[in-house]
Amino acid sequence: MLRNEISNFQDIPNVGKVIEQQLLLLGITEPSDLIGMNPYDMFANLCRITGKQQDPCIIDVFISAVKYMEGGPIKKWWEFTAERKMKMARNKSSGFL
Repeated sequence: MLRNEISNFQDIPNVGKVIEQQLLLLGITEPSDLIGMNPYDMFANLCRITGKQQDPCIIDVFISAVKYMEGGPIKKWWEFTAERKMKMARNKSSGFL
């Protein structure tokens, strides 16, 4: 299946029912909407909308979904954990989060 033909969130690697529901909460209604999105902003918005701090591993899943829809290879979500931790540490040290 070509990525521009994906119409179901659960056809994206690492996306199951829970992540699909979170994407819908964020107002993301089509898989193609993920193209160009910022996974860190998505996570911050999810925390704001739900009123609670979500597990940071959700960022890893958001990164994997965005990158996949942008043409990246299929990877397990935890393969993005080091990238997330590095970026968050860099942002924290510069006063951004």
